[in-house]
Amino acid sequence: MTEQIVDSSTEKWNYNVFLSFRGEDTRNKFLGHLYEELTRRGIQSFKDDMELKRGAEISPALLKAVWESRISIIIFSKHYASSSWCLEELVHIIKCRREKKQFVLPVFYEVEPTEIRKHQSGSFGHDMAKHEKEFESDKMKVDNWKLALEEAADLAGVEFKNGDNEHSFLHNTAKEVSTKLNHTLLHVVDHPVGLKSRIF
Repeated sequence: MTEQIVDSSTEKWNYNVFLSFRGEDTRNKFLGHLYEELTRRGIQSFKDDMELKRGAEISPALLKAVWESRISIIIFSKHYASSSWCLEELVHIIKCRREKKQFVLPVFYEVEPTEIRKHQSGSFGHDMAKHEKEFESDKMKVDNWKLALEEAADLAGVEFKNGDNEHSFLHNTAKEVSTKLNHTLLHVVDHPVGLKSRIF
């Protein structure tokens, strides 16, 4: 697994966390509970609630939100790779990780990291095979999606399996994110007076 650090530069950030997810898999349950747990800890998170028409282009505003977030959490669920929107989003997240040292936390929600990394079996293999046919004339696009999947799946992440205790899992995940953010603040604040009161 690849180790990461949160960028401690003084660049302006509008969000603590960007949440990347496949709505039909997680929007009204797991994702909502994670968003609530992050908010409870005072962590400002960006969650796109728009339902997009099939084939819609990813919006510049959404890419801007990714760029202006300290951390991206990618919720890899069964149908994540079925969405070209999610895959384009993922490519941009990986770009931010490379260019801005954005911390990326993969959450493997009832899927195996190897299924994503190899994208040759299971739902990810099925979805990528469909994309290869649909975008036959734009092989580079699909290749970029594959590379982003491989890189993201190779990062140290957290796995949620069917039957796991969701409350404990979300609590621990939000705690890890809070720790990463507070570590960054301790590096960028010259005189951290009153900082202790903001650490949860």
